[in-house]
Amino acid sequence: MRETIKNCKKIVVKIGSSSITHKETGGADLIRLEKLVRELTDLHSAGHDVILVSSGAISVGVKAANIKDIYYDGKGKSENDGPDEKLKIKQACAAIGQARLMMIYQKLFGEYNQLTAQVLMTKNTVIEDLNRFNARNTFDELMKLGVIPVVNENDTLSTFEIEFGDNDTLSAIVAAITEADLLILLSDIDGLYTDDPNKNSEAKFIPEIEQLDAAIEDYAKGSTGSSVGTGGMSTKIAAAKIASAAGTQMVIANANDLGNIHRIAAGEKVGTWIHACRNKDFFIGDYLKG
Repeated sequence: MRETIKNCKKIVVKIGSSSITHKETGGADLIRLEKLVRELTDLHSAGHDVILVSSGAISVGVKAANIKDIYYDGKGKSENDGPDEKLKIKQACAAIGQARLMMIYQKLFGEYNQLTAQVLMTKNTVIEDLNRFNARNTFDELMKLGVIPVVNENDTLSTFEIEFGDNDTLSAIVAAITEADLLILLSDIDGLYTDDPNKNSEAKFIPEIEQLDAAIEDYAKGSTGSSVGTGGMSTKIAAAKIASAAGTQMVIANANDLGNIHRIAAGEKVGTWIHACRNKDFFIGDYLKG
């Protein structure tokens, strides 16, 4: 049945902070970023419309500003400042890091003669009808021009990414807005298991999910993600609810091998495949907090 994925025209790929930054320093992992860009460019060359949702701005900004030891321990905790001060630091780091991260993407995509563009989104982008309409038009026009958009939450203005978990939800929102056929969520694990495989050797891999239910949500509980990123498996299931209801197929796969991107697009059995189950009354705002 994965042959149906081969027919997917519009593909959204999400990659988290921990997959494109060095764990030791928080700096950008240029080798992995180059491999990611090569995969996406080749996917585009094969005739797909491609959108990248990329985290990493805060981590790269923290490294660039050399403030990690003072304010930031990779989990958003600080013994020196209260919540408001930590948020200010994160937002400042996002502003620094986003510019640096986009500069890297521009350079790498440019080496393959591939146009790219930055799209920063906030919660109001998707809740308000006119903003959502304008965002859809922007994405449509960029893809007509052959551009691969690079999307991130505008952390300088909002805390949506921090609250929702490493852009998992944002990627599902982008998939819904653009009516994407496939969402690929790249994680630090092969896919969904019946329990945390790092703690339970008896945990079984789940290759396919036809319908999301309470049992699937229970499997995702207790997965908290890496120290650099903020997303665990539970955030990916939350994203899957949005994508599935919007009519988008989704695959959770391991980012350690970025070749998984083209394997998934080719219909190979990689990761956990979550079927689309379109809700005719789907509205993005129903799936967002606050």
